[in-house]
Amino acid sequence: MRNRRLVPAEPAADRPAAPVAALFREHHGELVRLALLMVGDLPTAEDVVQDVYARLHSRWSQIAAPDAVLPYVRSAVLNGCRSVLRRRAVARRVGAAHRDEPTAKSAESEVMLSEDRRQVLAALARLPRHRREVLVLRYYLGLSEAEIAAVLGISPGTVKSTAARGLAALARELGEQS
Repeated sequence: MRNRRLVPAEPAADRPAAPVAALFREHHGELVRLALLMVGDLPTAEDVVQDVYARLHSRWSQIAAPDAVLPYVRSAVLNGCRSVLRRRAVARRVGAAHRDEPTAKSAESEVMLSEDRRQVLAALARLPRHRREVLVLRYYLGLSEAEIAAVLGISPGTVKSTAARGLAALARELGEQS
């Protein structure tokens, strides 16, 4: 066998490192928070976002509009969260799981979260997936109805009605007047 030097697949100047790194620096925290609200634990949320950035880096040359990549990345994070949640549901159904879900929270996380916040997050987790996604994107990330519609691939009117229904369900769940 002959000795071969490893040569990069593409010249260093053409690599997408700079735009992906800039996107990472600017939006990594918000995307991890989004994933955390969807999947419920930080390590899994970080893994979902890391996977999205790795795929984005490897497919940068295929992106048609690099300037409008943020809605795509947000959608990819939500899709990754959906996959995690589906795997957890399947594992619960076959009785193999609760490995992915911690049974006891650490003392540190208990101190950090107030009782009201835990109640709201628990009520949010019990909402149907679409309502939870709309509420997280709207009230946690502060996206507009048009931005949410772009991320989820639905109409702005559907965003409005889903948000209203989600808020009403949260109010009922928390025993508040809407």
